[in-house]
Amino acid sequence: MADKTASVELKYGCNPYQVPATYEVTADSDGRLPFHVLNGTPGFINLLDALNAWHLVAELAEATGFDAAASFKHVSPAGAAISAFPLTDAEAAAYEIADPAGLEGPALAYVRARNADPKSSFGDFIAISGTVDEAAAKVIKPHVSDGIIAADYDEAALTLLSAKKGGKFVVLKADPAYHPPEMEDRLVHGVRMRQKRNVESVSPDELRGCVTNADDAARLTSAALLDLTVASIAIKYTQSNSVGYAIRGQMIGIGAGQQSRIDCTRIAGDKAAVWWLRQHPRVLGLKFAKGVKRQARVNARVEFLAMSPDPAVNAVLVNEAQMARFNAQLEETELDTDPLSQVERAIFITNSARDAGGVALCSDAFFPFRDSIEEAARHGVAWVLQPGGSVRDDEVEAASRAYDMVMIKNGKRTLGAGVNVACNVVVDERGCRRALQTDDRLAGVRLGG
Repeated sequence: MADKTASVELKYGCNPYQVPATYEVTADSDGRLPFHVLNGTPGFINLLDALNAWHLVAELAEATGFDAAASFKHVSPAGAAISAFPLTDAEAAAYEIADPAGLEGPALAYVRARNADPKSSFGDFIAISGTVDEAAAKVIKPHVSDGIIAADYDEAALTLLSAKKGGKFVVLKADPAYHPPEMEDRLVHGVRMRQKRNVESVSPDELRGCVTNADDAARLTSAALLDLTVASIAIKYTQSNSVGYAIRGQMIGIGAGQQSRIDCTRIAGDKAAVWWLRQHPRVLGLKFAKGVKRQARVNARVEFLAMSPDPAVNAVLVNEAQMARFNAQLEETELDTDPLSQVERAIFITNSARDAGGVALCSDAFFPFRDSIEEAARHGVAWVLQPGGSVRDDEVEAASRAYDMVMIKNGKRTLGAGVNVACNVVVDERGCRRALQTDDRLAGVRLGG
């Protein structure tokens, strides 16, 4: 059983001047916190990330039967994945994994989740659906991260993780037996709103029966159904509006928190394009000087993909100071590889997506126009999941047929209005100084930000 407490003090809320700050469980939760604190001092945003990330991976593992992982940043996932597919050689090279054959379970799921958008995952909060073993902890240890929540940890993993950040790495143990109350609250500007918690989910079997064109049902592969399930559950826990791209059991692009559906699709598509192009031979061929750290290498490859082979265009895109900083990280201290042209990028993405069986796309609400489908076609999308309900559904479906996409309409909208704390823990910027009764390994440690 998880800890029982009335209210716990935090160092501050979202910002240092938002004090006092606390977290507490709601009255209808029987006083139970849905987690133990095993190490570190979780902050306000840490808890928002941890609680939503935990529900994402728990739901994903239940729906697919595979280990699941998520990489959360500021209440939306930067990446999410399951352990269904081993890494390809190109993925292993792009992810800098020396021994991909030995990667499985939680370790594989997190490597995929972190590498959906590794630039954005810098300083993430991690969630793992099952037990974190030593192999997973070793994968996590080199990454800059704020903390982790998981069902459990073996002794070696807990020792490794608790030593991160000079012993300040946050380690939370979720209570898998905890089920939040049916109703959830949101307090805004002195007004409390209540709604039934969103328990709607998807499964691969359910999706097969929702294809808009019956003739397309036979085209749906098991891999496509898994990818659509991953994408659907990931964007359920993403700030709306949201659209996500997935392939090989992992998110490769998430467009979060936009007012326009097409902007979501473009942002997610741009991230997906970077994911593909990080595997391009010219990107993998960049040689870095000794001492350049992992995250700097990640960022440099993304910077390279922002460059143009046309010197005049590149001079506009990248100024002299940026180019000098980029070159200083290279082994030869000068870029000797031409950046990719738009044609080269398009050909590589199209061919790679086709060879991998096609990208899955999911939207948390209907597509109001066909423009999102046209944008998705640029990124190798073959499978589309959306709830439907637009007055232009016919036009949207016609666009999907024109681009030879299989469209599924399941009637389930998954909009989330800002921060959704799924565990019915109130993370509050009002103070109450009471002691937290934690796991024995945290006796006497005060919670901070």
